[in-house]
Parts: sequence; C-alpha cells; structure tokens
Amino acid sequence: MKFDVIEKDYGICIANPSHFLAFSDFTVSDGIDIIENVNVLKAKDEFEATAKRAQAFNQSQASYIAQATDSLDYFRNDYDDLTIFTFMENDVVIEEFTDELQVANSPKGFVDARINFSHVVYFDKAISPRDLLEIFKLITSSKAKVLADMALPLHIQNILNTNDFLAVLGNLPENDGDSLDINNAEYDDIDFDELKVRISEAIEISLEDAFRYYGLTFGILDYLVSQGIQIGDLADAGLDLVEGVEITQDLKDKLKEQILKSLADADVVALLVGAMRTEQDLNANRIREFSSKTNHYTGKVLGLAISNQIGGTKATFNFNVYDEAKPGIIWGLPPMLDDIFAGLIAGCVTKIFEE
Repeated sequence: MKFDVIEKDYGICIANPSHFLAFSDFTVSDGIDIIENVNVLKAKDEFEATAKRAQAFNQSQASYIAQATDSLDYFRNDYDDLTIFTFMENDVVIEEFTDELQVANSPKGFVDARINFSHVVYFDKAISPRDLLEIFKLITSSKAKVLADMALPLHIQNILNTNDFLAVLGNLPENDGDSLDINNAEYDDIDFDELKVRISEAIEISLEDAFRYYGLTFGILDYLVSQGIQIGDLADAGLDLVEGVEITQDLKDKLKEQILKSLADADVVALLVGAMRTEQDLNANRIREFSSKTNHYTGKVLGLAISNQIGGTKATFNFNVYDEAKPGIIWGLPPMLDDIFAGLIAGCVTKIFEE
C-alpha cells in the first residue's frame, strides 16, 4: 500500500506522495485526476473556508480532490491489493418502544433525516482511466444491488444515500519521462469477471458493517410506519365493530397493548412480513403467474392464520366480520394488507374480550 491516512478535527486525508490516478464524483474534482491527496472534509455549510484550512494537507491546489460531509465517521477494510474506506453519516437512532419492540426514529424527522454510506476504493495497481470508470460503475451497481436486497422499509430507503460519494483510486503507471500521457501509458490488466465477485463481496461486507456500526436494524414497527399504519389507527379500527360495550380510553389502551404484544410474536411477524413482501412483488409485476386480474386468496389465508395465532378458533370467525367490513384504516389498504391487518385486529379484539 502506498498511502498514509491523516486525521484532523476538520477532515480525513488519504495521502500518496507518489500520486493516485483517481475517478470520483467529489465536490472538488475533474472526474479523472492525478492527485496526491483525497480530502473528506466536515464542511457542508462552510466548505470553501474549510477547504482552505485543509491546504495543510496539500502542496498545491491541483494536487487533491475534496468532498464535503457532515460526519467524519469511517472505517477501513483491506483485502490484499484492495482497500475500501467507508464514510458514514446517520441521523437515525433505534429507540425502545416497548419492552419487546423497538422502532427507528430521528430527531430530524423522516423528511430531513439522512443516512449516507460513501466509499473511497483504492486498488494497488496501475489502472487506466477507462478501467477506473468501469470499476466506478461496478461499485455503484454492486452497492445498489446490496441495498435493494436488504428490502429496507420504504421511509428508510427514501433517506438512504441521497448524498453519498465515491472515489476510485489506482496507482500511476511507470514513467521515465518528464510528463505522463495517461491516455497512452501502460497499465495493469484487470480481470473484470474476478473483480466483479470481489467488489460485490467487499461492498456487501462494507454496508453490513456500516449498518452494524450505528446499530441500525429494522423490525415490524418500522415496516408498519413505511405503510403509514399506526397502532392507534389499528385500535380504532378494531373497536369500530364492537357492540354492546362502552368504548372507553381504558378499553382502547388495552387493545393497543394487545396489538403491541401480538407484534412481538415471531409467528405473527413472519405472516405479516410475508404478506407485505408478496404485495410489493405483485404490485411491481415481479411474479409472472400473477396479474391485476388474477384471483387469489393468499391474503385471506394469511389473515386467518394471524387471527388464529393470536385469538384461537373464535378469532377466525371474527376475522370474516372484520375482513368484510374493513373498518377504519383497513379500508384504504391494498388487497393483501387489508386481509392481514383485519386478521391482526380480529385476533386482538377476540383476545382482550376473552381475558
């Protein structure tokens, strides 16, 4: 490895006196650059002033690329001739909601909150400008695939990597003259089939480590939030069909408590998430055997299973009542979701009146 890492209170510098050939989308960059330093500066609001302070990193204005960021959190993974720096910004925290349930939240709210996982990737090889661009695209596509496979809640997807950055660095080729023609120099050969596998695995590890660094995990309450479903709305829907009983705040609170207890049941969660994922696939026309005209009863089967899991056989009869009436928030949900949440509230209502 031919670089040093310099840490200051205002930035991180990856320095190589022998120079990098770089391709990046940094705030200060010309795309393809011959540089000595890669600067990541905590300076989104005062970038120009901080960039001037960062001259301590650099010999001249033309010898660096620079990126503005809100956070200097980072870690480094090394794999033989490959080094990946992962830079992280995060406004989301995991809060205790009940003794058994947690929820993702942000003091900034989910309009202004951001999660950005960015990368500086160095190959200890002489890499041509064309290959740098191909590697840049390969990293970008690998990153998108890994994040898509995570199937994160929609409101988390909406704030994820809205301002991430990427730089790919390689060594300069051997040069015996006074100047270097980077377009006609001799570079190392790259086996892109092998590199694609390495990059995919390294990016996956990097992103998993980044989520782990901040303790970012997501559960059933987060997926309910992504569907616009609140516990109070479910309780209101459950009590809409209750007859012969005075609807008090104590009764509503008891039903909310039962709903939360049921959402901590792994079997209930598995059925709910299975239906949510299936709904997403059907809406996106990802399943060849289904179309908008296909009749299927999967949602009802899952709804029945959920009601039975919570409230037993009696709850399955109540499921039919709730599924047909679709009270409150249930009415506006997509086909499979109205079934499963009808099953949830039917089971919970049955349960609280049996106790």
